[in-house]
Amino acid sequence: MLNNKKAFTLNYGGKEVTIETGRFAKQADAAVMVSSGGTQVLVTVTCAREVNDGQDFFPLLVDYKEKFYAVGKFLGGFMKRESRPSNAEILIMRLIDRPLRPLFPEGFMNETIVMAQVLSATPAGDPEVLAGLGAAAALAISDVPFNGPMGYCKVARIDGKLVLNPTKAEFQTADIELLVAGSNDAVLMVEGESNQVSEKDMLEAIMFGHKNIQEFCKTVSAMVKEVGKKKREFTPATPNTTLMAKAFEDFTADAHKVLTVTDKQERTRATADFKKKIKEALKTNPEKYALTATSDFGKEAAKVTDEVLYKIMRADIINEEKRIAGRGIAQVRAIETETSVLNSVHGSALFTRGETQVLAAVTIGGKEGEQMSDSIHGVAFDKFYLHYTMAPFSVGEARGYRGVGRREIGHGNLAERALKKVMPTQADFPYTVRIACEVLESNGSSSMGSVCSGSMALMDAGVPLIAPVAGVAMGLIKEGEKYKVLTDILGDEDHLGDMDFKIAGTVEGITSIQMDMKIAGISEEIFCLALAQAKEGRIHILGEMAKTLSSHRKTFKEGVPQIKMTKIAPDKIGALIGPGGKNIKATQEEFKVTLEVLEDGTVKVLGVDVANIDKAITHIDLQLNGPKPGTVYKGTVVTIKEYGAFVDIAPGISGLVHVSELSNDRVEDVNEYLSEGDLIDVKVLEVDRFGKIKLSVKAIAPIEKKKK
Repeated sequence: MLNNKKAFTLNYGGKEVTIETGRFAKQADAAVMVSSGGTQVLVTVTCAREVNDGQDFFPLLVDYKEKFYAVGKFLGGFMKRESRPSNAEILIMRLIDRPLRPLFPEGFMNETIVMAQVLSATPAGDPEVLAGLGAAAALAISDVPFNGPMGYCKVARIDGKLVLNPTKAEFQTADIELLVAGSNDAVLMVEGESNQVSEKDMLEAIMFGHKNIQEFCKTVSAMVKEVGKKKREFTPATPNTTLMAKAFEDFTADAHKVLTVTDKQERTRATADFKKKIKEALKTNPEKYALTATSDFGKEAAKVTDEVLYKIMRADIINEEKRIAGRGIAQVRAIETETSVLNSVHGSALFTRGETQVLAAVTIGGKEGEQMSDSIHGVAFDKFYLHYTMAPFSVGEARGYRGVGRREIGHGNLAERALKKVMPTQADFPYTVRIACEVLESNGSSSMGSVCSGSMALMDAGVPLIAPVAGVAMGLIKEGEKYKVLTDILGDEDHLGDMDFKIAGTVEGITSIQMDMKIAGISEEIFCLALAQAKEGRIHILGEMAKTLSSHRKTFKEGVPQIKMTKIAPDKIGALIGPGGKNIKATQEEFKVTLEVLEDGTVKVLGVDVANIDKAITHIDLQLNGPKPGTVYKGTVVTIKEYGAFVDIAPGISGLVHVSELSNDRVEDVNEYLSEGDLIDVKVLEVDRFGKIKLSVKAIAPIEKKKK
């Protein structure tokens, strides 16, 4: 049948959402067109029938693409075809991907591709939410093993009221902005930002989102009953129970020794030695471990190493509250902070927490530093942004840096959102600000280290933050009904644990949040504990940071460009710019400043020399409004006559200093007092009705006759 269209509709946050299948992309394992408010997103799922040889991980790829024809636009620039994904698209891919992973069954390793393409877009429908809903629905009705249903939503708090899936315009006035993903039973992922809100308010927003997701899950369940395919059978790798049982008997004591090593690199070496010892034992006596002489002993040893460390670390935490190196479950590692560590940088800070270290550098400038982005939502210019870089040396790896990866983009975005919420307004601080966070060491939550170092570098640069910001990463170990929440997790605790929950904020409240799960979600009770424990950790870290720097420096460092603003009548903007930009270019060159003119007549003057900035502002005022009586200007003597001297106080603006206004003495010859080209201070006495300007020197300080 060419067309077997089935459509399912629900009211989702006051908007009608339609999920259609059976009409598009029918050779995919599943395809749905999700529509709302004129926005249409096609989501397809394809899954390999066989597992690649030797593969021991689940290769899931989520792709999200915004087609510019969806809004009737051409791409800007030379390339007119959509190519590599933008940072914004990569962030959406990550948001869709992360909550899907824990819902695939253990041992399923067939390559799976989820593709979402925005084919039509309007301001009334959010393509990002629709892409997530489409991924959840397509996987549910496909034959791909998947433990759904699940769903996505956005949550905002606007004027004190929680709103589901608001438009981008509505988000502008929100003090909470979240993306929430969840199943019927639990929350799977959270990411967002807020204006220093309390843990109670954040939890309320998350639970509001989850409640609405449960309604979406009902629609997906109805789809599965009507059009869902039977899930394909797959054979997960059969665990060698004898091998694991004997390994625990023989190597538990060695595993405990590995987990007591504090230093990460030493523990990595101890783990490698542990794996070698296991490999030799397996090779020496394969029958004991239910292996054969032809077994891949290296591969089997790696599995045993990971499994033994995994179970012992988790048991130590659950039963004894004993973490790697003996740290308490709510204990933050030792912190060291420094500022002004880079000599010629506008602001810098080094933040070290245990074996995680981030160097942040701040650059302050004007319009030329703005980051332009072009998307289906329009062209935007960001005046504040953060770049996060994590080179391989930060984890002791001997390989080159191959450019920015998706993980770096995601971590940088989280840190940027945390700090953006405490940045001053453009009215109070009219600068463009860039933060570069260089991860120098990594052993647990370098993104939260970037928040801390970034906050201190901004204050070191003199940026008047609303309040300092710190971040902490929380972990979870859950076995059955028993669980422990961990503060400030290590890399190994992230790898072997069940949750990575990052929370950043000020003393007053949360500014950004991100949670990923490796199990099928967590309850509200665990959420409450994690939020409360994170607050304690955040307050502690802020206290440690304050020992070095607790507020912004009151002045910029030498060499930092400064901005002063003046206002002109909008109808005089053309006169300021001049024909072909002649006037504005001349002003910029003369005073070594950069001018930015806004539509409302605001003129931003940026330069390194404050005196030149003031001169430029005076010059602009003179050019457009003429001189004001009583004002003192520095001028150049251009012509000398027997009755006085003509002085230029600005290009094209001249006045006469009469002989009677030069000196207290009787002036017989002006040349005895002045020469052409002299720079002198003059005061405006009068501007007559014909526009002639009368100037005085002696009103400031009389000139003495030149010595012969």
